[in-house]
Amino acid sequence: MSLQDRLTELRDQGLADIKSADVLNKVNQIKVDLLGKKGPITEVLRGMRDLTPEERPKVGAYANEIRDHLQNAIDHRRSELEEAAVNAQLAAEKLDVTLPGRTVPQGQPHVITQIITELEDLFIGMGYEIEDGDEVEEDYYNFERLNLPKDHPARDMQDTFYITKEVLLRTQTSADQPRALESHDFSKGPLKVLTPGRVYRRDTDDATHSHQFHQIEGLVVDKHITMADLKGTLTLVANTLFGDQFDVRLRPSYFPFTEPSVEADVTCFNCNGKGCAVCKQTGWIEVLGAGMVHPRVLEMSGIDPEVYGGFAFGLGPDRFAMLKYGVDDIRNFYLNDVRFLSQFYKKG
Repeated sequence: MSLQDRLTELRDQGLADIKSADVLNKVNQIKVDLLGKKGPITEVLRGMRDLTPEERPKVGAYANEIRDHLQNAIDHRRSELEEAAVNAQLAAEKLDVTLPGRTVPQGQPHVITQIITELEDLFIGMGYEIEDGDEVEEDYYNFERLNLPKDHPARDMQDTFYITKEVLLRTQTSADQPRALESHDFSKGPLKVLTPGRVYRRDTDDATHSHQFHQIEGLVVDKHITMADLKGTLTLVANTLFGDQFDVRLRPSYFPFTEPSVEADVTCFNCNGKGCAVCKQTGWIEVLGAGMVHPRVLEMSGIDPEVYGGFAFGLGPDRFAMLKYGVDDIRNFYLNDVRFLSQFYKKG
């Protein structure tokens, strides 16, 4: 058999093998077997040394033609298999756009955050500024500037976590108020500030107490401020959160930083003032403490109490949330149970 006949045979056999190859690995292996350095075509070309000088160019040209033919066939078959693989993958992964979409659960503000935001919006509308103080505070501002000097017995009710002898986790957001009094320029108008935030006390955790809770305190200082202004403000707060069918009453109380001091009660939401187990048959539920700013607090900030006066109040949004929604255990707010918390989301 001549070399040309042998090359023709190899071409025909190679084309048949390439056409029948159904995976890329087989195509690659055929290329190595046919066109590699140890392949049959290379072996045939080694026999050209036995040809006459006139035959060698013809056989060489024919061998190159067959090599190119086989290489083109391999490239074409490889492209076909790659395209088929892509089409198969697309067919397997295609999406049916006519199917209904899946609803993605949307988050919501925590119920206490909702209460705080609602109150902030209310007081901003009345011209108050929102102050966000530090949770780590000096004893001087947390107690002394609020008329609670060292060893004052009222400090026992606010026993807290001390970092050093003079630095602690604040027990009340009232600590922001002396700083506001120091920096305010009364020639530009009255001081009206709201201070929401987290506070800490060494309370025993139970259904109505927590060592960590939230507080919102308000302070107004100007000329001619009276107890009537305080009650009007608290009535507006109660009506905003609980509805305008509720009334507010003030009872005498004691706080070192206000004089006179009062406890504010609202009509019991459970019995509407008729008396029940929730309000202990009184028809009222205590919601916050308040009073007229103590003259000593004003004096320590360099403000003349004979000219200026004001009122202050403090409320717990945690407790307000309990009252508003009838929650009987404050710890439920901090368990991160979405089933519980999602009940209180009010859209819009």
